[in-house]
Amino acid sequence: QVQLVESGGGLVQAGGSLRLSCAASGRTFSNLAMGWFRQAPGKEREFVASITQLGFTQTYADSVRGRFTISRDNAKNTSFLQMNSLKPEDTAVYYCSAGGAATQSSRAYNYWGQGTQVTVSS
Repeated sequence: QVQLVESGGGLVQAGGSLRLSCAASGRTFSNLAMGWFRQAPGKEREFVASITQLGFTQTYADSVRGRFTISRDNAKNTSFLQMNSLKPEDTAVYYCSAGGAATQSSRAYNYWGQGTQVTVSS
């Protein structure tokens, strides 16, 4: 079993930045691919970014590419999502996820955090 705890969400003005963290416990972190997803009110959960087990490959949704950066620190069992140039349409609950493969499908991830709210004001 893997426990994931997100932190770092909050309220920010458009153009600002936030850094989300996801602390993992319960399994060898370096064996886990990590993903970030988000869900806005009234919308389905959508893929944001993923990173492979050793951090060599990152994948991004078109809507965030060039503005968001996913990373991980395997020594600290933590994944990060650096979000720059935030837009009001980035407002959502952001979820950290972990699984065996870094894909864009939420079905590939076995473990999920509780989510952290990100609100971007215009």
